[in-house]
Amino acid sequence: MAEKTNKGNDLQRGERLQIMLDAAELRALDDFRYQNRMPSRAAAVRELLRRGLAAVGYPDFADSAGSSTYGVIESPPPDTEPS
Repeated sequence: MAEKTNKGNDLQRGERLQIMLDAAELRALDDFRYQNRMPSRAAAVRELLRRGLAAVGYPDFADSAGSSTYGVIESPPPDTEPS
């Protein structure tokens, strides 16, 4: 049975990864998360992994994700006025 999101959609990430962080690493992760307005620690970890992989040359991770990827801010297309 596939794992579901809170909204009932199929979860696209099928693997779970557990890591241990010391206090300084956790503080740095949370600082990054809040400065980038990310919805969860998991989203921050995924973005940091994407950036790290892109930095060492993995081509699939060369484009950094925008804030809309995190699901925090939904803005109208640039040609429209907000209602």
